[in-house]
Amino acid sequence: MSTTFRRRVLAGTGALSLVLTGAVVGLSGTAQAATKTTSVKLDCVAPPPQAGATGNQDFTITLPDGAKAGDVVPITIDPGASPVIPGFSVTTVNTSKITLKVGSTTQTVVSPPETVSVVAGQPLDPSGFSGTIKIPDGTEGTAVSVALDLSVTDANLGGSVFTTTCTPNPRPSASLGSVAVEALPKDPITTKLTPNSGKAGQEVVVTGANFPAGPVTCSGLKGGAATGETGNGTATAAGVATCSLIVNVDTDQIKIDGAIAPYKDYVFIKEQPGVQNPVDVEVLPGPLAIGPQAGNPAVSFGKVTINGKSQSVIGQFTAMAVQDFRGGTLGWDVSVTRTPFLNSVTGHAMPTAQIGIQPTCKVTNADSPSPCTAGAPGAISDTPMKVASQSAGGDNLTGGEFEVGGAGMIQLPPFMFADTYQSVVTFSIA
Repeated sequence: MSTTFRRRVLAGTGALSLVLTGAVVGLSGTAQAATKTTSVKLDCVAPPPQAGATGNQDFTITLPDGAKAGDVVPITIDPGASPVIPGFSVTTVNTSKITLKVGSTTQTVVSPPETVSVVAGQPLDPSGFSGTIKIPDGTEGTAVSVALDLSVTDANLGGSVFTTTCTPNPRPSASLGSVAVEALPKDPITTKLTPNSGKAGQEVVVTGANFPAGPVTCSGLKGGAATGETGNGTATAAGVATCSLIVNVDTDQIKIDGAIAPYKDYVFIKEQPGVQNPVDVEVLPGPLAIGPQAGNPAVSFGKVTINGKSQSVIGQFTAMAVQDFRGGTLGWDVSVTRTPFLNSVTGHAMPTAQIGIQPTCKVTNADSPSPCTAGAPGAISDTPMKVASQSAGGDNLTGGEFEVGGAGMIQLPPFMFADTYQSVVTFSIA
């Protein structure tokens, strides 16, 4: 499906002027076990006409002293003044997306919206916020370093979003802090029941991960309380546990003892007296689709008057509906591409014009079994760019109904033919 954007550039009066200030925003929160302050050199690119900047910003990072591999731990950052010097006085609502290099992984921490009163010529000193990071798997017995990889600030001005991107130089930055990872294995978990339902007398094979090598036991639960039924098994040197349990009483969960919640659900089938009349129902997989299939109407980005300077205009992408009715454990990705800005009748084109997107993705059906994740902001080109995704579920059901969209910004060259230009932006799912 396609979404069409039309641009009209007019000679004469009525120039569109943009007021935008970008800033590097950090994190802040409750004190943890270890705090470190690091000065980071940043190269910042702001939307025209706001000037970018290169300079240092101090980040004070607070992290726990230690954790286990796989743990989700709190992080806080208290930033100093931004190197970006505002050229305008304006009130905006800022949201920050701080991408951190955590060991070998990249993770993004998103701030709550903050109302900011910007004063021209005075650098912003943003409020801090807290978040979490995950200690990567396989890091037992090491110290995981945390560095700054990218800082993106979205400034909402009257419903339009302007993005400032700051990149550390070098990238990633020097270490902002570290977490000592315990040499012990990750917390043990129950991974699967085979089968996960049955009548009284059903034997269930229970599997798990991250258990110490040796014997293990497994047990049934009903409403969170032990049923009294247990089974035995073993765990390998790799931590893979297998245990067998005979289920004779009403049970709604089964676990390998020592595992952390959540445990695996079990359906106990009770015998019913009388004449049995089996009822079968076949559930067929539905489609994976993005719509409307006829395409969305053209989105207006307003008008702008040529003034000899590069200019930016903003708009909002019409939301796309995503439906995943496949009834399985698969994921999906939504990608976006575009055609060049041109007028096919006059032959005029704007080859240097750029269009960017700040993607959004939200669940529209509360019964959806899985969430969706918006992609990183960036420029749309003829190379597919991922703007939203749903992760595969492993042994868990995925799917649901979602809405993909986002704010858009067109960056125009300083000179071009006064004309109406069009680019077709296409969203596709796979």
